[in-house]
Amino acid sequence: MQELDEAVVDRAVALAQRADRVVLGIVGEPGAGKTTLTTALIAALEGRGVPVAWLPMDGFHLGDGSLDALGLRDRKGAIETFDGWGYLATLRRVLVEVDHPVYVPGFERTLEQPIAADRVIAPGPALVLTEGNYLLDAAAPWSLVREVAAEVWYADVPQGIRIGRLVERHVAFGKTRAKAEAWVAAVDEPNAERIRSRREHADLIVPIG
Repeated sequence: MQELDEAVVDRAVALAQRADRVVLGIVGEPGAGKTTLTTALIAALEGRGVPVAWLPMDGFHLGDGSLDALGLRDRKGAIETFDGWGYLATLRRVLVEVDHPVYVPGFERTLEQPIAADRVIAPGPALVLTEGNYLLDAAAPWSLVREVAAEVWYADVPQGIRIGRLVERHVAFGKTRAKAEAWVAAVDEPNAERIRSRREHADLIVPIG
């Protein structure tokens, strides 16, 4: 479990107190540890009695059928392989639809496919954590995420560690090491450069060990 500075947890608690529903974005390059940070925050907040929910951007990956139709299967993970408008609409929904469950998609890494209605934002107050690659991107609709999220935090990790983790993840989910390294170089790293170029727009930089 990622060890969190108490000041980071305090800041998240303060955000949760702004309103019944507040969105906190966690952004970072592929392999940076966004999910690690998110799960650590959820555990810390639950330990303090703060209602919390999780809405992963990965659930808005286009399925393989759509990627094939668009000729984008070999670029899965790039910004154009996500349903950005659907993601934005769902973020807006969770802010206002507080009296009934809001079901949101998840992502199955073994299948590398989105799963509809895989998670639920329960009725009532919550700090909604949403993590993904492009929350700070300047292109629409991603640029509109800042209108929905109270803050966006950047998960920051040394590049060598990040790339090593990324290769190992691809290997763990079925690629040969050679194919994993080639995918990281050809697909993941151009995406990482795009994400990294927006780092200074984050409200907080959170080091990930």
